[in-house]
Amino acid sequence: MFEVFEKYLRGWVEITDEEMERIRLASTERSIRKWQSILHDGEVWRIACFITSGCFRLYRFGKDGTDHTARFGVENWWISDQESYNHETPSDYNIEALAASKVIIWTKESWEELRNTIPAVKLFNERLLARAFETSQQRIFSLISSSAEEKYLEFQKTYPSVFNKVPLHMVASYLGISRETLSRIRKDFTKRK
Repeated sequence: MFEVFEKYLRGWVEITDEEMERIRLASTERSIRKWQSILHDGEVWRIACFITSGCFRLYRFGKDGTDHTARFGVENWWISDQESYNHETPSDYNIEALAASKVIIWTKESWEELRNTIPAVKLFNERLLARAFETSQQRIFSLISSSAEEKYLEFQKTYPSVFNKVPLHMVASYLGISRETLSRIRKDFTKRK
């Protein structure tokens, strides 16, 4: 499982074998069952979590009890509640596995130690956070400016394998549209093909 992360990290930064071994020794590999939660609202998120296989969603509940999917995490992605992690405050979010999954985790303390002592990890972390910020900006713009059809097409581009792994109501929640609208859009696209 660690080989997946090693290949991923080497795609971002140059790193020595010795540094990679330190990263491996600080990590823990876990298997997560489908529908198993790894974060419940009210808990503090204190890990860095890399997905080697499977699919997760980060979501929270609105005042009316409706759940709202903020994002999905698939193979070779990270899943996190960054706000809870940064401030060590109780999370408003939940993270659950939507398929049997495998992850590599580091405690916050061990990840911070690696970041502070291995320049390549620090550079990687900076690049990753910059990309996450850019992705968040793009998602916000899409939510406020795109039509439902445009959101659907962007979703397919960003998460090509997710439709096969998650219920449609979660996709609709992520897109900020009703399940009925999503079904209509999918039907229209199927007719066009």
